[in-house]
Amino acid sequence: MDITDLIDSDRIVYDCEVASKKRAIEIISELLARGQADLTARPIFDSLIGRERLGSTGLGHGVALPHGRFSQSQRAIGAFVKLKKGVDFDAIDRQPVDLIFGLLVPDHYTDEHLKILAYLAEMFSDRGFCQHLREAGSDRALFQLLGAWKPSTIDLP
Repeated sequence: MDITDLIDSDRIVYDCEVASKKRAIEIISELLARGQADLTARPIFDSLIGRERLGSTGLGHGVALPHGRFSQSQRAIGAFVKLKKGVDFDAIDRQPVDLIFGLLVPDHYTDEHLKILAYLAEMFSDRGFCQHLREAGSDRALFQLLGAWKPSTIDLP
């Protein structure tokens, strides 16, 4: 999988300042709608919040993967926000979240949805990679880091 199939540089925000999980999801919704003629932010927000009500998408270690399904979406799209300061996201480890990758998939994506989430979970469980994202100095640097990440090929015992 190539992450740039999901995300482009117009849907990445560096050092965004928000005070709440709700506002962070609003920003992600706006980014997901950007450049998509058939999508608007409000229904995307409703989809993401609806999923969030089922259980937090905060993975721990400062990372969240809010995601949702949307009938008007024709393909999977992503957006990424690096927050200036972490917010409470009801994460499993109760740590504030500062790295947020939002995902929107068409309703008919089933296996694809799970494969993409697994890929993103692997990507954002790479602590060294996350540290590089936190140290990045621009939207462009974040896009380059996201595009360059590759899964580990080393099988540890």
